Amino acid sequence: MFVWLKRLYKHYKLKQLRKKGLQIADDCNLVGMPNFGSEPYLISIGRHVRITSKVTFITHDGGTFCFNHRPEYRDVIRYGRITIHDNSVIGYGTTILPGVSIGPNSIVGAGSVVTRDIPANSIAAGNPAKVLSTMDDYIKKCVENNPRYDRENYRKNKMAELLKLYPYPW
Repeated sequence: MFVWLKRLYKHYKLKQLRKKGLQIADDCNLVGMPNFGSEPYLISIGRHVRITSKVTFITHDGGTFCFNHRPEYRDVIRYGRITIHDNSVIGYGTTILPGVSIGPNSIVGAGSVVTRDIPANSIAAGNPAKVLSTMDDYIKKCVENNPRYDRENYRKNKMAELLKLYPYPW
């Protein structure tokens, strides 16, 4: 019932973030609303990118607070642009730190902390995120481990399962 309300809110929020300088392609898929931080103008997201829930973009280093009250360090700040290139996926709960670029055709695994650039055509995960394989190797593993099933039969069985759980009320 409230799905339309969530979509409306997401649309409104993205519009506000774009006004603040967020660069995001129209064909991106946002699962939930990422935390774009306090400087959305430092974030660029390419085409056909999926960003899953609870992803956080950190565009500045708050640690300078510890010393920038001293006169000689008053002007020391650390900001960095975050760029996610085309055709990439950012997994659930990932944190991306300042100055990071994620190359095209890359996947960042869930729960990762991205502290350095991720090269193109890579699969990366961990804390800190490290490259685990190439996209080609990942595709081969997915194809090898893909369970074979009859789609039509699967749909019929799924519908029968649903009807057991929610019998039609007549």
